[in-house]
Amino acid sequence: AIMTESIRLNRIGTVFSGLSFPVSPSRVTSEYGDLTVRLADGSVTVGEVIQQSDSDRFTSSDDLELEFLNLLPRSAVGEPFQSDGDA
Repeated sequence: AIMTESIRLNRIGTVFSGLSFPVSPSRVTSEYGDLTVRLADGSVTVGEVIQQSDSDRFTSSDDLELEFLNLLPRSAVGEPFQSDGDA
């Protein structure tokens, strides 16, 4: 379970790995829709990002994380993502 309502973007993969895959966008939203993700220039909720997806399901946490990152506005990402090594 998530203790905070707000996480840094580089933690999103850890959050998503708690889901059972494959998973639908609506399931992601019902589980984590209210979770706020802090970005370089503000924040978004998981729900508002995932609702933009065209996918009907995600096959893995990597798949979901990639889609989530692709749906973010370019300005939100700021610096390039660090490798998984320092997560």
